[in-house]
Amino acid sequence: MRMRPTLSWTPTEDLPHGTTDLRPVTDALSTGGVLVLSGAGISTESGIPDYRGEHGSLSRHTPMTYQEFTGSDRARRRYWARSHLGWRTFGRARPNDGHRAVAAFGRHGLLSGLITQNVDGLHQAAGSEGVVELHGGLDRVVCLSCHDVSERRELARRLEEANPGFEPPSAMINPDGDADLTDEQVGDFHVVPCTVCGGILKPDVVFFGESVPPARVEGCRRLVREATSLLVLGSSLTVMSGLRFVRQAAQEGKPVLIINRDPTRGDPHALTRVALPLGTTLTTAAARLEIALDGTAA
Repeated sequence: MRMRPTLSWTPTEDLPHGTTDLRPVTDALSTGGVLVLSGAGISTESGIPDYRGEHGSLSRHTPMTYQEFTGSDRARRRYWARSHLGWRTFGRARPNDGHRAVAAFGRHGLLSGLITQNVDGLHQAAGSEGVVELHGGLDRVVCLSCHDVSERRELARRLEEANPGFEPPSAMINPDGDADLTDEQVGDFHVVPCTVCGGILKPDVVFFGESVPPARVEGCRRLVREATSLLVLGSSLTVMSGLRFVRQAAQEGKPVLIINRDPTRGDPHALTRVALPLGTTLTTAAARLEIALDGTAA
């Protein structure tokens, strides 16, 4: 299935209003069997901006599409220059209280699974297990020719060697892991090939306009079928890759609960949307369930 390159969505006036009542969320968690679907909003407190929030990157940045990346040497040079610089900051990001709360819920057996639309690996760093990375992960690189998968840190080392002294200033990092650079700053950045076959390297992530692997989609659909409820954390659900699971849960009669400060495309299908910051909200939910973020009893 192909991920729609939808970059914006305009809320309608008839969407239900958000609430500050956490009881439906804590009730669902206490019952267990909750499937979590997380988006970029859960990582903003770790210093990684989201796409569409108040300070979202789409106001100044258009993500690379698969068609552009595969069709242009210049586009690949621009992408890898920006991504190489952004990786230095992206790789230093650390889990926040939201990630730690989700991991604690999992350790206490309250979750049936965790699907993330993020590529930052912060759920795993917080201790969550069995994370399904819907859009892949920036810590891996894949060759488009021989499909060899390698570690991003090794590519970073090779790019450092191929571009000595590459230190352009950049003020902002983006959710997809690249940094804002002008064409002049990109300059003649040198892109390195696959060490196995000499082919084109791409981060092991799903770009806008690219297909999410069908087996991964079906695995997520199975998780929805097996769950008692679906809890969406920090996603506007603008792109179909995440929204389809919300629609599936609703069609199957399973409660959909959303924690997101702004309206989402999934609100018409949700039992409730809690319009509060994720870190404090999930910490509060954990406290009400007598769960400490380190996994011990509160």
